[in-house]
Amino acid sequence: MRYKAIIAYDGTNFHGFQRQVSGRTVQAELEKTLTKMNNGNFVEVQGSGRTDAGVHALGQVIHFDFLQARPLEKMRFALDTQTPEDIACKSVEIVPDDFHVRYLVKEKTYQFKVDIGKPRSPFRRFYASYYPYPLDLTKIEAALPAFLGTHDFTSFCASGSSVVDKVRTVRVAKMVVNDAGDELTFTFTGDGFLYKMIRIMVGTLLKIGNGRMEPEAITEIIQAKDRNLAGPTAHPEGLYLVEVKYE
Repeated sequence: MRYKAIIAYDGTNFHGFQRQVSGRTVQAELEKTLTKMNNGNFVEVQGSGRTDAGVHALGQVIHFDFLQARPLEKMRFALDTQTPEDIACKSVEIVPDDFHVRYLVKEKTYQFKVDIGKPRSPFRRFYASYYPYPLDLTKIEAALPAFLGTHDFTSFCASGSSVVDKVRTVRVAKMVVNDAGDELTFTFTGDGFLYKMIRIMVGTLLKIGNGRMEPEAITEIIQAKDRNLAGPTAHPEGLYLVEVKYE
């Protein structure tokens, strides 16, 4: 029986999603719990994507195969209560045997939070990237539309990626300021994102907001296909995987 589950996790104390030889990971914790639920028989978990160390998820999607059929709420409750406190299971459903959580993704939405308060908030230190320098938010707003559409995003992909095709389509690229004016939330929706792509996009937008790059530079950077022209990679604690959609 193949199950699909939507999970949330606080990435602060994880070395990312993917199982590793050393270091605590979300995948390993989920597999540990499911294997215990399966009378000690190993259950492998597949994720819709790999989040890095410190990155959070509100709507990560996983699938796994389980020998016995269980009532869905019992399966959800067991996953929710038997995993560590920094993992929650939001929903569980049964899917066809050929469903694959990674290969059938249609669209993903990420958010990135930036603390721009003075002083910085100690309560956001694990949940928003702090930026202490002046920002012209109108420049950031002017730059965002350049990300929309289908482009080769080589310039916004970190080294270490094994992906050959770096063409992606971005449907949503927007920024919202909270009522207090001390936190920015960037939202990006697209058919997929490259290694550290959103963190590099945000790092570049902050550089534009700080006046060290012009809004028009985004188009030029995309066309150049050169990572060295984009801005720095923003810190991981501001990034959230919000939603994954399927056909």
